Amino acid sequence: MKRAALLLPLLLLGCAGGEQRTGVYLQRFFGECTAVYGRETNVAAAEGECGIITAMLNKFNAENPDVRVSDNVVAWPGYPSLTAQMAAKDPPDVVTMHSGVIADYAAKGLLEPVEPYLREAGIDPAAFTEASRRAVAVGGRLYGLPWDTHGGLYHVNTKLFAQAGLMKDGRPVLPSSAEEFLRHARQFKARTGKPYLIQSLVGDPAGQARNLYTYLLAQNADFVPAPGQIRLQTPEARRIVAFYRRINEERLGTLNQDTPAAIASFTNGEGGIYPTGTWMIGQFETDERTPGRPLHDSYAVYPFPRLFGRDVAFVSGHAWVVPKRERSPAERAALARLFRFMADHNGDWARTGHLPAFRDVIEGSKFRALPHRADIAPLAAKGRPLPSVLQRQSAVEGIVGEEVSAAVIGQKPIDAALADAERRINEFLAETQVGTSAS
Repeated sequence: MKRAALLLPLLLLGCAGGEQRTGVYLQRFFGECTAVYGRETNVAAAEGECGIITAMLNKFNAENPDVRVSDNVVAWPGYPSLTAQMAAKDPPDVVTMHSGVIADYAAKGLLEPVEPYLREAGIDPAAFTEASRRAVAVGGRLYGLPWDTHGGLYHVNTKLFAQAGLMKDGRPVLPSSAEEFLRHARQFKARTGKPYLIQSLVGDPAGQARNLYTYLLAQNADFVPAPGQIRLQTPEARRIVAFYRRINEERLGTLNQDTPAAIASFTNGEGGIYPTGTWMIGQFETDERTPGRPLHDSYAVYPFPRLFGRDVAFVSGHAWVVPKRERSPAERAALARLFRFMADHNGDWARTGHLPAFRDVIEGSKFRALPHRADIAPLAAKGRPLPSVLQRQSAVEGIVGEEVSAAVIGQKPIDAALADAERRINEFLAETQVGTSAS
C-alpha cells in the first residue's frame, strides 16, 4: 500500500536512531512545490497556497522530532484517491477536504468526529468563526478542524468606478438592492462604455450556483426541505434568475467568456466588477502593485452586497478531517499536536486570500493589516454554507450552474430551467442519498 510505503522508511529511521517516531500520513491538495519549498521552514517567507502549507509542515517536523508528518499531494480535488484508499481500508491519518464534501463521508461513517482531538489540543470550538464552525458541523458533531472560509467577492476596478461617478470618500459605492444594481450598471456603462459586471458564463457552473445560493439564503428560502431533496421552483429562485437574465438582456455584463477570459478582462481594465472568489485576491493584488497595469492603485474587494433580503452570503471552506481507522494513543496524540500547530498558524494561511477559521485571527491587527482584509472580514460572520443534509454538493452545483446559465443567457425559459434543475437533482439524490441529520 502507498501509505505503508511512505511510513516504512520513517519507522526504520526511528529504529536506527534509537528512538521511536510516530508517523502521521497527511494527504492534501494545494499543489506540489518541493523544488522551491522542500526545505523551507520559515513560514513567513513562503508564498501561495502550496508554499505556505509546505513550509508549515516542514516547520512542524523540525519542531517535533518525535513525530514525522509525511504528506502525499494528490491532484485536485483528491476525492477519487481518498475513496479508493478508504475502500482498501488504508486511509490517510488526516486529509484536506472541502466543507461541502464532509457530509458525504461523515454520513457513511468514514470520518471521526474531531472533538476528542480538539480537547487534547486545547482548541475550543467557540474560537471558530461562525462560518467555519457551521462548515464542519454535521448532525450536531464536528467532523473537521476548519482551516479557512472562502466564497464569492466583488472585485472592483476603482478607476472605472470613479469615471462612472460611483466612488464616495475613496470607496466604491456598491448597490443595496437589485433595482439599485441595475441603475448603477446603466450609469457605469453610459459613462465608461464598458460592462459593469464581468461574468464567466461559459464552463463555470460554480459561479452561477454561488449567485443563486447566496440570494436564496438571503431570502430565507427553504430550498433544501429534507435530506435528498431540493426545491428550486419558487418565487425566490425565479426572482434571482430573472435579475441576472435582465443584466444580460441589457448587455450590462460580459457574455461568452470562460473563467480565464473573465480574469483577463478584469486585469486588463475591461469592466467594473468581477464576482469571483477569495482565491483571486493574491493575483489581483500583484496587478494593483505593478505600475503600468490597468489595476495599478485601482483595486478594491468586498463581500457580495445585499441585493435581496438579509445580508448573508454562501461560503465554503477547507478543513482537516480524520478518516476513521484504528489508531494508537501515540498516533492520536500526534494528530492532536498537529491540530494545535495548524491552529496556531492559521494566520499565516490567511495570506492566501482565504479567510481565517479562528475569531482571534480575523479580529487581530496582523490579519487586518494585510491589504483589503478588513473589507472582506465580514464574510466570516455573514457567510453560510449549504445545509449539511444536502449531500453530493459538488455534483448538485454542476447541475444548478448548468441550468441557471441556460436561463440567464436566454437559452431556456426561467421556469423550465428551474424545473429541470430541481427534477435532475432530486432524481440524482434519490439514487445516491444515504441520509444524515441536520447540523
